[in-house]
Amino acid sequence: MEIPSGLKYTKDHEWISIEGDIATVGITDFAQGELGDIVYVEVETLDETLNREEVFGTVEAVKTVSDLFLPLSGEIIEFNEALEDAPETVNSDPYGEGWMIKIKIQNPEESADLLTDLEYKELIGA
Repeated sequence: MEIPSGLKYTKDHEWISIEGDIATVGITDFAQGELGDIVYVEVETLDETLNREEVFGTVEAVKTVSDLFLPLSGEIIEFNEALEDAPETVNSDPYGEGWMIKIKIQNPEESADLLTDLEYKELIGA
């Protein structure tokens, strides 16, 4: 199971890469493994401003549907449209081509509440 250093993580199994005031968000390798084969990613909140921990979309696997929670407050400025035709990319490359959204961060201080890779490994028992 891959848990790259240099990213931040949430207890909801999402990863965050922050560059300036833009954050890229996806689900972790652990999360995609638990979900199984992903068949659909839905994000209907593009161009909306949401608070941290609000639902920004859903990920549907063969067995289940899971809500996606926003790790930081901000405006959702981009959705990875490649996932519409190839949602399985989240399974094969969760930290790369399988990213889900980009956020314009509203409250940078919220990032202090995110987990480091070591804290996330401890959370999932890796």
